[in-house]
Amino acid sequence: MATLPVYRWRLAPDGYATRRQLRAHGLRPGGQDVAAQLERPRRRRGPLVAYLYRVDLALPVRPMTPGRWAALAKANAARRLCPACRHDAGYVIPSSLGMCVPCAYPGPHGSEGNT
Repeated sequence: MATLPVYRWRLAPDGYATRRQLRAHGLRPGGQDVAAQLERPRRRRGPLVAYLYRVDLALPVRPMTPGRWAALAKANAARRLCPACRHDAGYVIPSSLGMCVPCAYPGPHGSEGNT
C-alpha cells in the first residue's frame, strides 16, 4: 500500500479538499480514495487528522429526489416521537434521556409541568 502525502494543518496545496469543503462547493468524493492527509499536532495526544480528496476527481452531489425527501422527513419525525407517551415532542428526543423531558422529569402535578 502506498503511503499518503502528509501536510501540516492549513498548508495543503491547491486542488485538495476535505469532505466538508467538497460539500460546500456542491461536490462529493465520488468513490475516489483518500489522496492525502492533514495533521494538526496536539499536546499530550496524537495529532488531529483530516483526509483530503482531489477536487478534479470529485463529482457533483446527487440531487434529492421526492422519495429521499419523504424518507428524511419520516426519519426526523421518528426522532421527535417520545417512546414513553407516543407524542411528538416538537424537538429531537435527547439520546441521554431516551424520552421527552416531561416524561423524564414528571412534575408533582402530572406531566404537563408547572404552568
